[in-house]
Amino acid sequence: MKRHGFRLSLVTRWSALVGTLLALGMLIALGLDHLFPEHPALVFVICLVAIVPIAVITIRTQIQPILSLFRALEGTVASYRDGDFSFSLHWPQNDELADLIAAHNDLGQVLREQRLGLVQRELLLDTMVQNTPVAMLLVTDFAAGTGTAAGTIVYANLAARQLLSEGRKLEGHGLGDILETAAPALKEALARGGDGLFTAGDGEDEEVYHLARSAFTLNGRRHELLLLRHLTTELRRQEVQTWKKVIRVISHELNNSLAPLASLAHSGAELVRRGQTERLPQILQTIGERTRHLETFILGYARFAKLPAPRLEARPWGVFVDRLADQVPFRLLGDLPQEPAWIDAPQMEQALLNLLKNAHESGSRPEDVGLQVRRVQEALRIDVLDRGTGMSDAVLTNALVPFYSTKRSGTGLGLALAREIAEAHGGRISLSNREGGGLAVTLILPALPGTHTP
Repeated sequence: MKRHGFRLSLVTRWSALVGTLLALGMLIALGLDHLFPEHPALVFVICLVAIVPIAVITIRTQIQPILSLFRALEGTVASYRDGDFSFSLHWPQNDELADLIAAHNDLGQVLREQRLGLVQRELLLDTMVQNTPVAMLLVTDFAAGTGTAAGTIVYANLAARQLLSEGRKLEGHGLGDILETAAPALKEALARGGDGLFTAGDGEDEEVYHLARSAFTLNGRRHELLLLRHLTTELRRQEVQTWKKVIRVISHELNNSLAPLASLAHSGAELVRRGQTERLPQILQTIGERTRHLETFILGYARFAKLPAPRLEARPWGVFVDRLADQVPFRLLGDLPQEPAWIDAPQMEQALLNLLKNAHESGSRPEDVGLQVRRVQEALRIDVLDRGTGMSDAVLTNALVPFYSTKRSGTGLGLALAREIAEAHGGRISLSNREGGGLAVTLILPALPGTHTP
């Protein structure tokens, strides 16, 4: 901040100083010339002897505070470089150097406030990290996927210390040394690389964890951030909720089938007692239909719960698609791949039948239900397309969750079974709304057995 009031700049001060010295020299020369008019050389020598010491002393007196100020500035800049922003300077004159010192002090104040803000944020972040239930480990020179988990721990929060060393400090220790006393499942999960779930313990002591990792380079060294999240309680709670939902769905479906069956059986017995048997065939036919519906419902659950590992075989696409067309109508879009499909034909047929039936039940016209199969790089892409009502964001989020259904009579297993089959084949499934209306269900599968989709 600039000072207010009378201001005397450096140029003005030094100009006045030089002018004063010159005037003094001229006065001395004139006086000596009056005393020694016949000796100009003597006058010159006397002037030099008198003026030069005065000029040197005067200039030195003026420059010394400026030099001291420059040394102080050099010291404070060095302190700033070392992270110490507590210094400020003072200059008594109201000139350009005062403006420089004011700017320097303002910079120091800004740096102090920024440092204080950083310290507060670091403290807040450290408090959050230390108190999070997720175990966090930062390891340098980490070697993943080599069969061993090596590296030096440079940071560990409280949850990590409690999980791996009973609360003792972990920084500076080798990860391999710490894992010597850890569960074998944790060592295997860290050694093989990648994210995933693993289980530690047996029986009632079984604990489920999720391992996530992120690699980055800091100061030219490779670091790995390891996050271990305890999921046992959450998974058990979710398991209970899932079982409750399954029981509700099964109970609802059984009640919807058994109540009419009991009523029809009672009506048939009453008609036989009265000798009025002409309506018995209709009653028996209805009982048969409800029984078959109940059987289909139960088989759907059994098929989802007992899905075997797929047996991959080479199947020509033409034959496979013809079998689908014999069971549900659709329009084939584009040409089929020339290479055979490496799939478990019964399982993939079941998955696509579920998707095609869903397309027909979406409100789409039958001629707008389409199937497209194409080779995309090293993967196969199968699209089931319709022009129905599509799905809302909430339904898209939950559509692949088992037992989730928006249909009054739906079981919520069709899409879940298709997802299970796709993932068992090493692929994945996705849903998206189409431009112009309708839904696209996409299966991405490996083109050859033993490969993984991108």
